[in-house]
Formats: sequence, C-alpha cells, structure tokens
Amino acid sequence: MDSEKALELVKHGATLLLLDVPQHTLIGIDTQMFTVGPVFKGIKMIPPGIHFVFYSSSTRDGKEFSPTIGFFVNVGASQVIVRKWNQQDELLAKVSEEEEERYSQAVRSLEFDKHLGPYNLSQYGAWKHLSNYITKDVIEKFEPVGGEITVIYESAILKGGPQTEMEKALDKQMWKSKHKASSTEQNKGNRFYYTCIPRIVKHKGMYGQELTSMNLDKTQLLESVLSKEYKDSEDLLLGELQFSFVAFLMGQSLESFMQWKSLVSLLLGCTDAPFHTRSQLFTKFIKVIYHQLKYGLQKESSGPEMGLQALLDDSWLASDSFLHLLCKEFFALVDETSVVDGDLLSWTRKFKELLENRLGWEFQKKSDGIHFDEDDEYAPVVEMLDESHGDYTAT
Repeated sequence: MDSEKALELVKHGATLLLLDVPQHTLIGIDTQMFTVGPVFKGIKMIPPGIHFVFYSSSTRDGKEFSPTIGFFVNVGASQVIVRKWNQQDELLAKVSEEEEERYSQAVRSLEFDKHLGPYNLSQYGAWKHLSNYITKDVIEKFEPVGGEITVIYESAILKGGPQTEMEKALDKQMWKSKHKASSTEQNKGNRFYYTCIPRIVKHKGMYGQELTSMNLDKTQLLESVLSKEYKDSEDLLLGELQFSFVAFLMGQSLESFMQWKSLVSLLLGCTDAPFHTRSQLFTKFIKVIYHQLKYGLQKESSGPEMGLQALLDDSWLASDSFLHLLCKEFFALVDETSVVDGDLLSWTRKFKELLENRLGWEFQKKSDGIHFDEDDEYAPVVEMLDESHGDYTAT
C-alpha cells in the first residue's frame, strides 16, 4: 500500500485509542488480535460499521490470561473511541467527554499514529461474513446491561454443574479470573436480552400423534417465533444468530453459546419451511452458519490463542454432538426432497463439505442420495422382486 493510500485510510478510518494497557495483554478486534508491547496504544484504519472489541489481561510474564471481556461498537468515519486501563479492576474504562475530545483531536493530528497498529483490511471480508446481519438495532436489543460481555458474570447459569465439554471449559475460564466480580454481579445470570426459544409447541385440544408430528417438524414453531418475537423479520433472527456466535466465540459467553445452539436447533429442526415457505431464510441461514464454522474451526498457525477455536475443534469432533446429529438429518432431508431451491442446495453442499473436510464427519450416500448406517433400525429393507429385470423395492 502506498503512503498516500495509507494516509487516506488513517484519516477516514476509525481509531480505537487504548491508554495505559499493560504489556502482554491480548487485544482483539473482529477476527484480528494484537499483543500489547511497550509502545502499543491502539488500532487505526478501522472501517466504519459494526465491530467487536475484546481483550484479556495477563500475568506479568505473559503466560496466563484472565477470561475475555468484550463489547460491540458501531463506529463512523474518522471517529475516535478512547478507553483507558483501570488497573484495579483490569478493565478498559470509558473516559470523560472532555478527555475523549482532547485525545480525539490528538489522534486526528497524528500525534499517536506511530503507536497505533493498523487494522488488517485483508481480514475485513471474513468479519463481514460473521456480522453482516448485526446492526445497531440488533446490538441494542440483545446486549447485556452496560454492554460488557464476559463469562465472569454468568456463574448463575452454571448452577448444578456444567454438562458438556464446552460448558466445562467455559466454567474453567470463569474461575481463572484474577479479579473477582462482586456477588451482585455474579448472581445476575441471564444478563442478555436474548429471545426465548421454546423447546416444544403445545396447543389446547391437540394430543398424541398430531402434537408429536408438530414437534418433529419445527416449522410451526419457527413461524410462531418469527411472528411474535421478530415481527416477521428474518434478518433480525439472523442478526441474533450472528450476535450470539460472536459473543460466544470471541467474548467466551456461555449464555451466548446456549442461545446460538437454540437458534441452530430450531432452524435445522424444520422439515417443511426450508423447501416451501422459507427457502430464502434457509439459504441465508446455511450461508451464515457455513461462515461461522469456517472461521471457528480454522487452525491458527501462529500467535497466542484467544477465543475458542481450539475448544471448538475438541468439543465438536464427536459424532454424537448436537450439531452432527442435526446436520445429518438436515442433509438427508435435502437429499430426499425432490424440489430444492438452487441456492439452498448449493450452500448446503458447501456446508456439508466443510464439515467433512474440517471435522472428518462422514455423511455417506448411496446411489439414491440417501444414507443409512448399517445398525440403523429404520434403514429400509431391500428385497428383490424380479431377478430377470433387476427390480427392487424397500419396505
């Protein structure tokens, strides 16, 4: 990049000025991460729009880190956001309006320029894939009080003991905190304003097979949630899906993982909506989850790990994970359906290949596109009807 182009990006891009941050602290923005050195004072050339900032303080030797704390920001062109390190609480705190204006002028005068690391624009595309449905309204609707996202405040959610490897790892992160949150903070629990996703549908006067059938196909539940909770806005649902994933993966929020899991389970549990009433929604959904897992499951080649990429690899490799079982059923459903939207089919195939290549999951096919395990009690029995014509039927 030539100097003229770089100067233009410095002037028109936003700046995150971080003052007095101790060395070895990990600072992240979107998909990028910095380790604080002796002259580091922030990040410049940030494209206008939605971003997620997260950080983790370290011991003096830089070998151990406290749980991540993160927050969303919506920045305009040339805007300067100023945070100053609070040593006692190990937090990036806001400064007064007067201080912020003074520091902003200094940044625009390039007084801090040599202390600012550049935002890596080559990674911006990956971030947009993770956040293209996250808007200012989405952030204001779902973020916790105060905007801080961290597992430290979520101890109430873990009462009764963590059940999964994911939850155990997040629980361990929470108790690694060097600064203790107050008992009031720790008992807040449920600090987000996430949408309540019912597990089952119940209607008066509906019993037996009819009720069972409705809950096997979550299409009606999806329609109800879209109408009541999202005012029929598909993009708002996808915005919450992306918000919860970023808050989970980069902010290490257990509550956000649970919400992401609930939304994924709802969508992948629909058998009618993907092919009839909501084909466009499901095309967008598969595209969203494809990019989420493409990023979340990648192996970092160098640098200290932050977020949960390694945890995702360890926790989701199991063939009995919720995601594997849901995807197996959804892929089989797409294979069995005679008429499928072309974009939905294309993205479903890409998503399936991603899981096969990154996780080693197998979604075997027979010649008719349907796959059954050998020990599957519901596998069709193949009987020969006429040897001369080679006709077969399945019962």
